Amino acid sequence: MTTDSSLPWTDATALDDVPDDDVTSVEVDGLDIALYKVEGSVYATDNICTHGHARLCDGFLEGHEIECPLHQGKFDVRDGSPTCAPVTEALRSYPVRIENGRVFLQLPV
Repeated sequence: MTTDSSLPWTDATALDDVPDDDVTSVEVDGLDIALYKVEGSVYATDNICTHGHARLCDGFLEGHEIECPLHQGKFDVRDGSPTCAPVTEALRSYPVRIENGRVFLQLPV
């Protein structure tokens, strides 16, 4: 995932609203986004599993892996790549920037 200088940064939430070593969800511009804070860094992916219609914010975060609550497939939150069956399709991930205590995301137009 790389940033795209042509896309704007969108204010998603306060950094304090993203729990340490856990996952939460936000709706930004009509998108359901999962936000993860791992070892002080914040990551963002789509919140819906690519294998089954389950919200990842209801899953279990261990290190940089989020486990889907429906079929226990896992994704790397840093880039959305699948790390454990039954998932095979990556999640869309989004660039994150922290500024003045706020989490900004670079979203598709």
